[in-house]
Amino acid sequence: MKTQPLKGMRDLLPREQALRDYIQGKILETYRAAGFQRISTPILEDMENLDKSDGGDNLNLIFKVLKRGDKLAAALQKGEEKALSDMGLRYDLTLPLSRYYAANRNELPNPFKVIQTDRVYRAERPQKGRLREFVQCDIDILGDSSPNAEVELIDVTARALLAIGFTDFTVNVNDRRILRAMLEAMGFAPDTLDSVCISFDKLDKIGPDGVHGELVEKGFPPEAADRLDAFLRAGDFSLEAVTAQLPDPSLTADLQYVLTTAEKAAAGRYQLAYAPSLVRGQGYYTGMVFEVTCPQFGGAVAGGGRYDNMVGKFIGQQVPAVGFSIGFERVCGILLEQGCDIPGARPRLALLYLKDADFAQVLAKAERLRADYDVTILAQAKKLGKQFGTLEAAGYNVVAFADNEDIKPLGNKE
Repeated sequence: MKTQPLKGMRDLLPREQALRDYIQGKILETYRAAGFQRISTPILEDMENLDKSDGGDNLNLIFKVLKRGDKLAAALQKGEEKALSDMGLRYDLTLPLSRYYAANRNELPNPFKVIQTDRVYRAERPQKGRLREFVQCDIDILGDSSPNAEVELIDVTARALLAIGFTDFTVNVNDRRILRAMLEAMGFAPDTLDSVCISFDKLDKIGPDGVHGELVEKGFPPEAADRLDAFLRAGDFSLEAVTAQLPDPSLTADLQYVLTTAEKAAAGRYQLAYAPSLVRGQGYYTGMVFEVTCPQFGGAVAGGGRYDNMVGKFIGQQVPAVGFSIGFERVCGILLEQGCDIPGARPRLALLYLKDADFAQVLAKAERLRADYDVTILAQAKKLGKQFGTLEAAGYNVVAFADNEDIKPLGNKE
């Protein structure tokens, strides 16, 4: 039998799990202090729900679960691929939350401020930073259409990142409605905007030349591609410059409010920035989108946006909704690489006992020591030096003995 986990999935050693527990605890503490409530949903969702969730490229990464028994046999006889599966593993936490809210909305407060920290699954090609099983830490507000919901999510998410030790980061904000209106004004057809946005979103990676070349290659109107190219080459990506491109300047009012208000709340602890090329991959976003970047690490550590149409797919009426997700795996990886120690962690003590010891008395001594230490009980080895080295490597700070009052610090070179 194989001892390694499946490709794209990981076993976690105690030190990493302890750090993950600490990070998740600080995030949850921040979320709960802001009045958000935690829920849980199943990892499996109905395949029809997943297929209709507007998840962008993630719809191609769903782990599908085959039907069982007679239903599978009947599906195999039909020879239709879609008929083989009736459920799949969730690829994020937004679709499950939308279904949950649709089913339970009469019992939930309005607006509903909710926490989800759970595992999700994507059939990715495994590589550094991309796993097939990973944890997301989400907060969402459902039932509030005002831009104050965006401001609150930015504030609470940023405070969670500050609480776990991130300081030099920027919250980038855009509004898909503004971007789409600008692109339409430049001559791109409304039904082609998703494809245009995919190319535009690559601006930081391929530059104006690359964006223009990709648009031409896709067969978009040369005049529209040239207008966008001229805008990009002008180099002024301010909100004022974008507003000047719009037929209705009032479209930028909410975004300006969010940027101004969130910047006041930040009070210099982190930066706010308008990012006109920010799109985010999920197709269900309808308005503002966010992404948190840390220059020293590269890439994003959090992201999200408004998705006002998702709950409506279940109940036939629009429910305003907006969410922000911390990239838990990325954050943990960064802090682990930095050698992050858990602040305020209690010292760990190993209480060693001899073979003939009265184990009830050993347990009683361990209980007394737990007033000051986290205590594990272990049989004393013949070679104490080797046992001490093993305990030190496992993160223990001190050793005590059941048959005397000695307490020895580990790592003492004297």
